[in-house]
Amino acid sequence: MSQAYARDLDRNAANHAPLSPLSLIARTAEIWPGHPSVVHGARRFAWGETYARCRRLASALARRGVGAGDTVAVMLANTPEMVEVHFGVPMAGAVLNTLNTRLDAEALAFMLGHGEAKVLITDTEFAPAVAKALALAPVKPLVIDVADPEGPNAGDPAARLGSVEYETFLAGGDPSFDWKPPADEWDAISLNYTSGTTGNPKGVVYHHRGAYLNALSNIVDWGMPRHSVYLWTLPMFHCNGWCFPWTMAANAGTNVCLRRVEAGAMLDAIRTHRVTHYCGAPIVHSMLINAPDGMRKGIGHKVSGLVAAAAPPAAMIEGMERIGFDITHVYGLTETYGPAAVCAKHAAWDALDIGARTERNGRQGVRYTVEEGMTVMDPETMTPVPRDGETMGEIMFRGNVTMKGYLKNPAATAEAFAGGWFHSGDLAVVQPDGYVKIKDRSKDVIISGGENISSLEVEDVLYRHPAVLAVAVVAQPDPKWGETPRAFVELRPGSTVTSDELVAHCRAHLASYKVPKGFEFCELPKTSTGKIQKFVLRARAKSTDALG
Repeated sequence: MSQAYARDLDRNAANHAPLSPLSLIARTAEIWPGHPSVVHGARRFAWGETYARCRRLASALARRGVGAGDTVAVMLANTPEMVEVHFGVPMAGAVLNTLNTRLDAEALAFMLGHGEAKVLITDTEFAPAVAKALALAPVKPLVIDVADPEGPNAGDPAARLGSVEYETFLAGGDPSFDWKPPADEWDAISLNYTSGTTGNPKGVVYHHRGAYLNALSNIVDWGMPRHSVYLWTLPMFHCNGWCFPWTMAANAGTNVCLRRVEAGAMLDAIRTHRVTHYCGAPIVHSMLINAPDGMRKGIGHKVSGLVAAAAPPAAMIEGMERIGFDITHVYGLTETYGPAAVCAKHAAWDALDIGARTERNGRQGVRYTVEEGMTVMDPETMTPVPRDGETMGEIMFRGNVTMKGYLKNPAATAEAFAGGWFHSGDLAVVQPDGYVKIKDRSKDVIISGGENISSLEVEDVLYRHPAVLAVAVVAQPDPKWGETPRAFVELRPGSTVTSDELVAHCRAHLASYKVPKGFEFCELPKTSTGKIQKFVLRARAKSTDALG
């Protein structure tokens, strides 16, 4: 009887289509063509206009011979053009490579060459680094300049590196361009490079299916209402903005662009545009917490934030609650399209005291709706750890929002997928309720006298001191213990504290062997996403894993 289901029930054009986020903007432009899509300075667009501009871009690229499998690299800030390339480039059949705007020329040159960029779309602000990168790169792409009126160098002819300006390029495209969906939803849609702290970065390849599914999962797992207003504090170059350019098209919401992440600019945008949602690393949320009360005046509506990039300190979660912002913790990596896990909240947690509530909301949580599997396993035996909150293993993922693999690096791809799971490199425990809690990156565990010390545990205690704005704990060599913790501390403006006072604070909350044996007060090095660059600090501390 079962064989009947295998006969005369084939896939066809009427009952099957490849999943792609490109369908999301087409639908929204059809239904809500006049609803605001993008706000940036004095510029305003509606979804019908944005869709037409994306089609113009695809058409213009196609007329220049750009098609299936070609790479279009972009060096852009959070601007309308950055939203448009997320649709226009794949509409031409090409693969979008968003470049980190803080990278040096050598790193950019490597990425342009490794990705075989056929086109480079670049903001005039980044002309100095891009010019050097183009001189070093083994490829000679078509260069298109974006002269954003809100950015620097927009009117400087010396900052123009290309043969054509973006608006002129779009004018040569067809707003009714008949773009085609991917032949296969497994086709590549984007290329994202990892940080490359230990050599050349790896090129992470996303497919249309994963981008589509994670775009929708962002809505489901965050509970976003239709027509949400999203503030771009997260760089769109980072994991394609955690897939939120595609999410906002599905949501028929409004993208509020922001070139500079500063407390005043963020709060002004939240108040002016009634922003409902934003994302960022802990440092971004801390900026809002530490802003003068007057800056937050006039914000009375609900604002929701996602926090990721590092385990959020308890003090940050408490601080967001204090200023009335609703914060949700998500977790993921470049290899998982950004967020692939969420600390899904339970109504019962609302009745807990703030300490217990913070503990629950600070966990990495459970798998995203569209991710098939998330577990914590012993990486050697590939057996799950017990739900005891004590036994550590490595977080692993499998499913539709896990990368295709690393471009031109089959060995690294095979290693990452060993045993049929993606290996994150993050060490965690599973608590009795099934929620995952990160203990550390494997390279950030400090082994002192045979005892394992979680740098995150020490950092969390230090964050609770009122003078501490940001902190990072790394290993420093010790002739007796092998390694001991060293803390790099960034103080709040106007605050003072001594090393002895911080030692006393730590001793009140930590076992003696976990207390840092050295303190350094400084501004912490951070990535463009606000993530603290521990590899820089490990090198400074002359750690035994200084380059790891």
